[in-house]
Formats: sequence, structure tokens, C-alpha cells
Amino acid sequence: MENKLDITASIVLYKEDATELKKTVECFLKTKMSKKLYLIDNTPSKIFKNSFNQPEIEYFGIGKNIGFGAAHNKVLCQLEKGSKFHLILNPDVIFSPETIPNLIEQLKKDGKTSMIAPKVLFPSGEHQYSCRRYPTLIELLIRRIPILKPWFKEVIDRGIYKDKDLDTPFFAEYLTGCFQLYKTVDFVSLKGFDERYFLYMEDVDICKKIDVSGKKKMYYPNQEITHILKQGSSKKVNLFFRHLFSSIKYFKKWGF
Repeated sequence: MENKLDITASIVLYKEDATELKKTVECFLKTKMSKKLYLIDNTPSKIFKNSFNQPEIEYFGIGKNIGFGAAHNKVLCQLEKGSKFHLILNPDVIFSPETIPNLIEQLKKDGKTSMIAPKVLFPSGEHQYSCRRYPTLIELLIRRIPILKPWFKEVIDRGIYKDKDLDTPFFAEYLTGCFQLYKTVDFVSLKGFDERYFLYMEDVDICKKIDVSGKKKMYYPNQEITHILKQGSSKKVNLFFRHLFSSIKYFKKWGF
């Protein structure tokens, strides 16, 4: 145990904004713990190969877009003996140097908790509602068709825990994948993400796998991060269909 790093993190890259990515990397490197950051580059041209040369960063150039979950899983074999905690991190997230240590301290308090995530804000300061109940098929469709939202406000509000005090920690059904902090041993025992999802729903799926393992996920709003959140599936037709196909795979696996 003494030889393990305190924290590892992985970021999957694909056509990222270089300025946003640099800020996220800097946030992680300012964390005052022993650490390593894995950059997994799904860009065919491996454009980020020479972008970072810090000793705490390890670059993996995949050379093709293999998807979000499969890319994060590329470092699974390094993690088991490499770190005590592992962070799934998006390339457009900003956080303070205290965020990770404080989340780890909370995560260590309960042996039954596998993963913890902070409160997530938009750059405007608006709450992003990153902790949610497991989605229904109708809820997912409503979220992608804006004209329907006013007619189904109750469904949407229930999905994002509008009935709970979101300034108080609690065990949520699922926590979105922009910033998921795991006990490494649990993330490895889950075998990471289900690679049948190319993009979308893999973060919901892994929360279901945590349930099956008999463990829990904590929403911890005492710590806050900022996430830009591009919401590509609501803006681009091809990403909409990616989300739809992933949703079908999810419901076929776990039930409607």
C-alpha cells in the first residue's frame, strides 16, 4: 500500500478545446498529493501527443476513436497496483486544489461507498444537477426534445432530485461522469466501464454495477466544481442518435 500513489486520474481526449484542457490538467496537477494523470487520446492524428511533458502525466495515443468507456478502461491494468483512488475526469472541468483531498477524506469514512462526486456548476454558477435518479425512457426522450419539457416538468424535476435538499450529502442513484472519484480497488473490481456503450449512458451503467456489488455512491455538495458541459447530443443529430442507441442498450441490459 505504501508504494501506491494517493490519486490517479484519466481524461479521454477527442477534438478537445486546448485551452479548456490545459486548465483542467493544471487543476489536477495543483492537487497536493502523490498523483499521476493519464491522457487517453482518441483523436486519430494523436494531436495532443506533445502537448504536455510534466512527469506526472502519461500519454496514451490510441489513434482512433474507441469511445469514452473503452478509452478510460485502457489504464485499468495500471491502476490496481498504482493508486488508492482513481478519478474519472472530463477535459472541461475546473476545481480547487482542496477538492480531491476533501472528497477522499469523505470517501474513506465509509467502507460501503465506492464512489463520490461533488456538486457541479455551470460557469455561470447555475446548478448542473449532476446527481440524478435512474432515468426512464420517457424522461430521456423528453430531455432531448425541448418542446416537450414544459409538459413534463414533474418528470424532469423528479429525475434531478428537485424534491431533495441538494446542499446536503446523500447517496444518489447515479452521478454523472464528468467527475467520478472511486476507490481504485472498487473501480478495478467493477472492470471499469461497460465498453458496449460507445458514448453516453456508461456513467449510468457503472452506477448500476455499483448497486449490484452491494456498495453505494455519494453526492457530496460540500465540494463544488465547474463543468462547461457542451451537451452535444441535444445539438447534433449524430450525437442524438448515439445517445438513443446507448439508451436502448442500457434498457435492454437493466430493464425498462
